[in-house]
Amino acid sequence: MVVITNSETETMRQGEMLGRTLPRGAVVALYGELGAGKTAFTRGLALGLGIIAGVSSPTFTIANEYLGKVPLFHFDLYRLESENELFDIGWDDYLERGGICVVEWSEKAPGAFPLGTIAVRIENLGENTRRVEIVYDQETRNEDC
Repeated sequence: MVVITNSETETMRQGEMLGRTLPRGAVVALYGELGAGKTAFTRGLALGLGIIAGVSSPTFTIANEYLGKVPLFHFDLYRLESENELFDIGWDDYLERGGICVVEWSEKAPGAFPLGTIAVRIENLGENTRRVEIVYDQETRNEDC
């Protein structure tokens, strides 16, 4: 599915719509350059899960947890040097906790994502315009997830 958004609010709305459909244990891998709108999409996704806490990028902490009916685990891999560092912080434990895992800079850990990971690619097309592509139910694990 591909959608063009023309504001941060519209990008958030796409995340919110996805958040409303996610089952417990879902993993969402976000791809896009710096400033593309990955965190805005995640804010919307949190709203779709019923989480009203202010979602911010966990660039310096690597992971933020937001509690709700279904918890949201928000990862930012920008500062990681290798995929192994994700496992060092307990990635497997997060996957087993039954929450929703959303990962910014997913290209840093291509082999970490389970089958069924939802890939979201956000491309900056201009000042406020974004191309948001959501790819469901990947059959294989790879960096194109």
